[in-house]
Amino acid sequence: MNPILGIDVGASGIKGALVDLEKGKLVGERFRVHTPQPATPAAMATAFAEIIRFFEYSGPVGCGFPSIVRDGVALSAANIEKSWIGTNIEQVFGEACGCPVFATNDADAAGIAEMRYGVGKGENGLVLLITIGTGLGTALFYRGLMIPNTELGHLIWKNNKPAEAWCSSGAREKLKFSRKEWARRFNEYLHHLELLFSPELFILGGGESKYFEQYREIFDIEARVVPAQLLNNAGIIGAAAYAAESLNR
Repeated sequence: MNPILGIDVGASGIKGALVDLEKGKLVGERFRVHTPQPATPAAMATAFAEIIRFFEYSGPVGCGFPSIVRDGVALSAANIEKSWIGTNIEQVFGEACGCPVFATNDADAAGIAEMRYGVGKGENGLVLLITIGTGLGTALFYRGLMIPNTELGHLIWKNNKPAEAWCSSGAREKLKFSRKEWARRFNEYLHHLELLFSPELFILGGGESKYFEQYREIFDIEARVVPAQLLNNAGIIGAAAYAAESLNR
């Protein structure tokens, strides 16, 4: 199988790479561009197309997108411009880059990668992946099957605000907390999710996952808590895998 281009769209950056789906690894280096502000469909489409041009790529493109995604359409816009709501991601990006685009929720893309190639491989119980970045993304799996668009970072939490306003990486930076101070907040969030779902395993991904050893001893829940094996490349790898699966449907 030829490598497929996976692109992970985030609130602060859009990054892509070619992916070997037999090995679940990047082929070469990632290429990243800044997410335009405001993050309108037209501006983001231009940035998305820049990544395709960089790789001189022609073929299917997988896209992890920070939104509830149904049939390629964005149904929410927590950390991007509100004009995305109701917009067909696959159509807008596909027209800009000249390639067929297959879009899924960004956390779901990371979850697909971890369950297929990473630390979730072979796990048959309930697994909850949390991507920790500007916001909190979640992906829920049972016996290897994904329940899409869970968006548990938007659970109403402290001070009647979503959980991601309390314990995301973005919240940590805004409040100027140390990672251990942040981890105590995040531990409360894990306790709440455990109460609701009783997962056997939490996988922590996103940019914060690379610092896991600095705060792992703070977590005192029943479930196992581990860092994502693919770290911040999971979204790219999962997006490419999603595109390949979509082609075969």
